[in-house]
Amino acid sequence: MKRLLLGFLALAVAAAPLARAQSRRAPQAPAPMPPFSIVEATIPEMRAAMDARRVTSRELVRQCLVRIATYEERLNAAIAVSPRALEEAEALDRERAEGRLRGPLHGVPIALKDNIHTTSMPTTGGALAFEGLVPPYEATLVKHLRDAGAVIIAKTVMTELANWVATGMPGNYSALGGYGMNPYDPRRDPREATGDGRPVMGTGGSSSGIGTAASFWAASVGTETSGSILSPSNATMLVGIKPTVGRISRHGVIPITADQDTAGPMARTVADAAILLGALEGAAPDPNDPATKACAPPPGRDYTAFLNPRALAGARIGIPRAFFYDRTTPPGASQPRGGLSDAQAARMAEAIDILRQQGAVIVDPADIPSIVTPDRDRNILLWPVCGGLDQAKGKDADCSVVFKYGMKRDFNAWLASLGDAAPVKSLGGLRVWNVAHQRAGAIKYGQALLDVSDEMSLQGDRARYQADREKDLRLSGAEGIDAVMKAERLDALLFPGSSGASIAAKPGYPTVIVPFGFVDAAGGGAAGGRGGQDFPEGFQPKPSPFGVSFTGMACSEPRLVALAYAFEQATKRRVPPGL
Repeated sequence: MKRLLLGFLALAVAAAPLARAQSRRAPQAPAPMPPFSIVEATIPEMRAAMDARRVTSRELVRQCLVRIATYEERLNAAIAVSPRALEEAEALDRERAEGRLRGPLHGVPIALKDNIHTTSMPTTGGALAFEGLVPPYEATLVKHLRDAGAVIIAKTVMTELANWVATGMPGNYSALGGYGMNPYDPRRDPREATGDGRPVMGTGGSSSGIGTAASFWAASVGTETSGSILSPSNATMLVGIKPTVGRISRHGVIPITADQDTAGPMARTVADAAILLGALEGAAPDPNDPATKACAPPPGRDYTAFLNPRALAGARIGIPRAFFYDRTTPPGASQPRGGLSDAQAARMAEAIDILRQQGAVIVDPADIPSIVTPDRDRNILLWPVCGGLDQAKGKDADCSVVFKYGMKRDFNAWLASLGDAAPVKSLGGLRVWNVAHQRAGAIKYGQALLDVSDEMSLQGDRARYQADREKDLRLSGAEGIDAVMKAERLDALLFPGSSGASIAAKPGYPTVIVPFGFVDAAGGGAAGGRGGQDFPEGFQPKPSPFGVSFTGMACSEPRLVALAYAFEQATKRRVPPGL
């Protein structure tokens, strides 16, 4: 597949010298402005350039294809490129010339994670069993993007089946797509214990931010169940919006569990992410996804109305010190958990100072009750997600079965929706297929997560699932985020990096992450890092991107977008990768 992809892209590269030669033969005329470049261009800049006839959608797409062709072998950002992208762009250019604009993304190239259905490209989830699968229908969010005028240019690499296959599988690895590389340090890990081809600098969760960071397209759509928008955005210096579950339809997206799954935008600026969020959201609930009744969209689905550079003035921002900033020992445990490295702590202290300077009221500490409670049964640090063979049936009394139960329920329903196009008919069938095709490259890291999901009985384990789901919601919501935000009258909680992703994901709450610089490679703790085995002598790991996250309660995206935008405008710390 990769050879075919690069061969297709070579056509775009080959066209570039011809275009330049024709330009040299044309009569010279003074140009009022330099040629438009897609590198680091924002969506408003692309729209303004097309409106002013400085550039066409076709030229934007052509530049993207050239850039992909130039850097793809080094970065492995795209698992597929649409063979119809130039054709779609030309059609949108004709509509623009006729005075017909579809919406806020008219002519703008957007990429999708490869678990989102398209009929113009395969949708594989990175799984070898689904190679070449073209679904019989497109995702609802894809229809919304097309209605907004987007050119769906590519599908991004992802962790296979959104990282619910095996324990120990590195982010952005799949049997079909291989390893995605971080553009901020696109080298392979040289250490013996982890030298299997993976990147030396992780790319975050299962959604890829690689191509968006490297200007392969204007922005991309990721999906998150517990961190897979926020973590890759943190790792590749992007703005990510993990929306309230239900704000964006999940119909036509390969699931882990509908309890927590959502799609969301990943972009280089808050404004771009806000534009994309509005395009992804439906004007009315989707009958194929009942959760879309959860939040009412803002007027015109226009989140740019909330881009207020002074929004931090008077805003009450809570600092959840315990675990997320400072190491914390749960009741009955012998060792503390979480906390920040010195470099991360310094970065967050700086961020908090900036918030104060912008007029925010800092509530510090604003600890989450379910993090600090001495009651073992009510402490969320002692209530992990069940995963792996050591938490199989009979060994899973002290963890939540929501993921492994939900995966079997929702994945089987997704396979059924494919009809005759489904290569396998059940989760069990996929497991059998994987074992039979190990020599072809399937399940390099095993399939322990698929195994523990498939052993669940949708009837026999339903009561256990419902009890665990209720506990998830109580510890993360009523006794977690809700409790501290209501008690302290907060507008948002401020988390280091993507460290708040898991607790916010359980009740389906929104978060916006904003780039804020770099930290040294040794950083660990709740915000992530690259600790562990030392690097070989002479190998210098580069500093890792680092962001800050604003988290709120359900349907609070407008307020979070405003706070994130004001912080971004006060800091402007994003640095493009040095490719």
